[in-house]
Amino acid sequence: MITLDYADKRPLYEQTKEKLRELIITGILKPHDKIPSVRELASSLSINPNTIQKAYRELEQEGYIYSVAAKGNYVSPRENTDAVNSARTEELRENFKAILSEMKFLGMSMEDALRLAKEVFGENKQ
Repeated sequence: MITLDYADKRPLYEQTKEKLRELIITGILKPHDKIPSVRELASSLSINPNTIQKAYRELEQEGYIYSVAAKGNYVSPRENTDAVNSARTEELRENFKAILSEMKFLGMSMEDALRLAKEVFGENKQ
């Protein structure tokens, strides 16, 4: 499910958070799917449970997961994440603008950028 890169300079909790976020965004983990407990994931990755707890806490703050007392952690439904992740949306918007600016500098046309956006949004039926 998740593999960590020990050569990566980012902290392990950030890598864990990124991998789980990717699984959620790509639909591999669906709304209300139960995710591994802190202990289960820590054991399978051979890392400290506090590392997993920190990743889960941040994912919950960003609206990607929710916890149920004595039951575990689950993937949040999309409609519940809008209000929680407006700060994340704004951060991504700024990152996207920076990426688009660099792509423009490197010679990418607006048409190619739009084609790429349509591909991501599933609107290119190639």
